[in-house]
Amino acid sequence: MSADGVLIVDDHSTVRMGLRLIVQGAADLSVLGEAADGRQAIAMAAALRPAVVLMDLRMPVLDGIAATRAIIAAETARVLVLTTFDDDEYLFGALQAGAHGFVLKSAAPEHILDALRRAARGQSVLAPEVTARVVAQAMGNLPATGEHSAPTESLETLTERELEVLRGLGEGLSNPQLAQRLGIGESTVKTHVSRVMAKLHVDSRLQAARIAFTQLR
Repeated sequence: MSADGVLIVDDHSTVRMGLRLIVQGAADLSVLGEAADGRQAIAMAAALRPAVVLMDLRMPVLDGIAATRAIIAAETARVLVLTTFDDDEYLFGALQAGAHGFVLKSAAPEHILDALRRAARGQSVLAPEVTARVVAQAMGNLPATGEHSAPTESLETLTERELEVLRGLGEGLSNPQLAQRLGIGESTVKTHVSRVMAKLHVDSRLQAARIAFTQLR
């Protein structure tokens, strides 16, 4: 089985080096290249076609939001954002630009690798530590009603277990974390998440999290 290629984008060489060491330690992932700014990231993503671009947000020349928007628009790769606790405004912009999710720079290596694998599969990646704040900001930037709101009757179609799953999504829990909390298998969690998203007529975990944040508090 071929390894999923990763493009690392950060303006600090020491950060790139640390991330390279983490990714190179995984048999199913490989580092295709490194970029120091958003403009380089766009060009290298087009040339290398990585499975995932691991994208910093605050960079010279062109920031991570603009780079993410261009890469997603060109469909050259999926983008996983590197963030810190004070990056909420940038982070929300990156998610609006089409990023598949975000992972904290301070996360343990195994969490970063798990996030890369999930992003490579096209899954949304939300770090629980900052999800609530990002969802709150997202709701502040959305109209009172719209594509990300869920009619009351939609919520009423959810079973008790599905409501528990939705609450977990609102907290940014991953499938393994949901499985541990609910005492069920990960495959069962995946089934519940799919059913919840279908019943709420949303196509991402972030959209489901927004609904949980506003209507299940």
